[in-house]
Amino acid sequence: MKGLGDRARGAITDASIVFGGKRHLELAAPLITSEARPWPTPFDAAMRDVMALRGQKVCVLASGDPFFYGVGVTLSRHIGSDEFITYPSPSAFSLAASRLSWALQDIETVSLHGRPIDLIRPLLHPGRRIIALTSDEKGPRELAALLTESGFGRSDMIVLEALGGEAERTRACKAADFALQDINALNVVAVEVVASADARILPLGLGLDDALFEHDGQITKREIRALTLSALSPRRGELLWDIGAGSGSIGIEWMLVDPSMRAIAIEAHPERAARIRRNAASFGVPGLMLVEGNAPAALDGLPQPDVIFIGGGGSEPGVFDAAVSALKPGGRMVANAVTLEMEAVLLAAQTKLGGNLIRMEVSRAAPVGAMQGWKPAMPVTQWTWTKGMKS
Repeated sequence: MKGLGDRARGAITDASIVFGGKRHLELAAPLITSEARPWPTPFDAAMRDVMALRGQKVCVLASGDPFFYGVGVTLSRHIGSDEFITYPSPSAFSLAASRLSWALQDIETVSLHGRPIDLIRPLLHPGRRIIALTSDEKGPRELAALLTESGFGRSDMIVLEALGGEAERTRACKAADFALQDINALNVVAVEVVASADARILPLGLGLDDALFEHDGQITKREIRALTLSALSPRRGELLWDIGAGSGSIGIEWMLVDPSMRAIAIEAHPERAARIRRNAASFGVPGLMLVEGNAPAALDGLPQPDVIFIGGGGSEPGVFDAAVSALKPGGRMVANAVTLEMEAVLLAAQTKLGGNLIRMEVSRAAPVGAMQGWKPAMPVTQWTWTKGMKS
């Protein structure tokens, strides 16, 4: 309570009902003059108990950073900002940065609280600093294991526990040597990233090395992928459909562009679908949505896309027309063809709808006897199109 200002204290005392976690209610008990009601288990994201008391003096207790994947965000989805007021305290990130004397604007912050730990993977670049909010006392050990397994075992880890409380404690170790015990469930982990020669670093930019992906040959190759993503022209917050996703490389790189990007991979082959899941996790984009099934039937009921990429199966009956119909007005479509059948579909589309056609050819140096020569890959025809606003 020492960290609360007068207005926050007054809000607790004046409330007819106070909601919060068991720990929060115990900490605020001396100020609560009415009913203290713990959150239901499991937590109700619809906040029905709170909503049922609309119009009354209700207080909600939260900690960490309630507007960073927290209760504040959940509440604001159901109640307008004109119906409640927030009295914030220092966030876990601000407290950690102040203890370490790290400039928040120069570091990466990520919440792993109740979220996949793989989300940290795209941030692991040599020399960078990261502050990660964990879920519980197991979080630091799990993070150390991920760092070590990915080739970042020499990274410095600083575990900051119970920040702002009487049990506050800070301890440090190398990720590969992690042996800390009795970690407080309330903790954040600061990481100074050090990479070994074989570390799995996910570079910024388009066209990641094919070797980073698990695939069976059904992958949009690096050079073509870079040009395809450029044609897709990612914009923050957009939703991509990747039809015939193969290894998932297009959707994965789309999501790596910015945390706001969303993608749905549609793949009929069960083994490839499983591979997409593994690739999404290993690239730190576990939010990639996977739909197993054959298009066009698999497209039914999906959220309307801003952008569509067709990389496989586009020549199957009904797929192309269904994609054109589903795309938002003003949305963009990119389709690649390596077969004559799919190329015929694209030529017909260009005749009917317009858009642009290009032919992409890549050759790689390869042995020719004792010398080197150029080995051409299969040429790729690419069609790009923007749907009219009145379509």
